[in-house]
Amino acid sequence: MNIIETAIPDLLIIEPKVFGDDRGFFMESWNADRFREQGLDLTFVQDNHSRSAKGVLRGLHFQNPNPQGKLVRVTAGRVWDVAVDLRRSSRHFGKWVGVELSAENRRMFWVPPGFAHGFLTLEDGTDFLYKCTGRYDPSHEHSLLWNDPTVGVDWPLDGIEPQLSGKDVAGKPLAEIEAFA
Repeated sequence: MNIIETAIPDLLIIEPKVFGDDRGFFMESWNADRFREQGLDLTFVQDNHSRSAKGVLRGLHFQNPNPQGKLVRVTAGRVWDVAVDLRRSSRHFGKWVGVELSAENRRMFWVPPGFAHGFLTLEDGTDFLYKCTGRYDPSHEHSLLWNDPTVGVDWPLDGIEPQLSGKDVAGKPLAEIEAFA
């Protein structure tokens, strides 16, 4: 597997080894030993799967307390995936990284605890998979406002009117969230 560092330490793009021929392909999407060899000693306790139409924007979500690390990937369709650093002690606090994940590029994105996470679907029928290091706890879930100008995420919205849940419409700006230490 190939690990690609991003502008924010700890956020990693992971390209798995893919073995393919005219019949299709095979890849390991998770192997604890292989990830540990790359310095990612992770324990996952929950897997999630969402399917969305084009233009659905989910996020930017985080849990505090009980934050979750997420290893995310797309198995059908395409997304613009975003993580925002919410660690006040980080020199990257309030900064974001975005990456396109698709069934075609088979990339994964590691988003450790301490970040808000969200994505915009770029195709109908997009399947998004999350491996989480912590269990979902709705009493500790929060939404960072997806279009907070202080953060300035550059969502690829050309020709897309984002579809948001009520929870995400009501997200709070960075100045009002309870950030991590």
